Amino acid sequence: MSKIIDKRVRADLLRKRLTEAMQRAGSNQTALARAVGVDRSTISQLLKDTGARLPNAQLVGSCAQALGVSSDWLLGLSDRPESAADLLATSLTLTEAPRALVDEQIFRWHREAEGYKIRHVPAALPDMLKTRSVLEWEYGPHLGRTTEQAINASEDRLDWMRASKSDYEIALPLYEVESFAEGVGYYAGIPADIRRVQLAQLADLSATLYPRLRIYLFDARRLYSAPVTVFGPLLAVLYMGRNYLAFRDTERVTAITRHFDHLVKEASITARALPDHVRALEAKVRG
Repeated sequence: MSKIIDKRVRADLLRKRLTEAMQRAGSNQTALARAVGVDRSTISQLLKDTGARLPNAQLVGSCAQALGVSSDWLLGLSDRPESAADLLATSLTLTEAPRALVDEQIFRWHREAEGYKIRHVPAALPDMLKTRSVLEWEYGPHLGRTTEQAINASEDRLDWMRASKSDYEIALPLYEVESFAEGVGYYAGIPADIRRVQLAQLADLSATLYPRLRIYLFDARRLYSAPVTVFGPLLAVLYMGRNYLAFRDTERVTAITRHFDHLVKEASITARALPDHVRALEAKVRG
């Protein structure tokens, strides 16, 4: 249930937000008065009045339209200054997704969420935790000379995570790590020595970066997740292959966050147990 705001408080908030909106738009009282078709004195009185009286809806709506904000925001009914049309346009976006993390868009989203917890279900082993040999094996056939860019981008992401104030949680299906260790399925053809080094690195990073980095393994026979990343409360991104489907509306971000948290809650291997589990798999690799 929405909190009822005292009329005097709402009137004061309107004056503050109208002033802020004028500053953002590079406008002034004269320009705003001209844009909404009233005398300058009307705008001046609206901004200087210290009473509880609110202007009529027509004037509030006209000012909001002229300044590119919403009437709800001016009146304290919303914390988002964007208009309903702008909110709808930005709540769901479709962005191209390159094959490897040479994509600067995904990195911009990481930086935007600096300080918030980032939750990630990767499509395979996380690129930023892979060894150079695994990245060369994976991206070399189709990226060619740009493989080095993919490797550098992966290293940049890991460096960012080390220095960032954000916690990072990763949830992976059990079979993903086990398939890698056995060199089957997607990972068929990776030499045993490369797999051993990769598993050792995964175990070491998950141990040394804990608790800032927490990796969980869930049983895909009981739970399913598409590849997705949740950037704090700001954004949830679904990986579709050639595109990212990005949600910014609170309801969907919250729903996807709950989905991820359920994966963590039901994980078969916890973040604390992950290093020992991976080292046990490393010991079984033959070659």
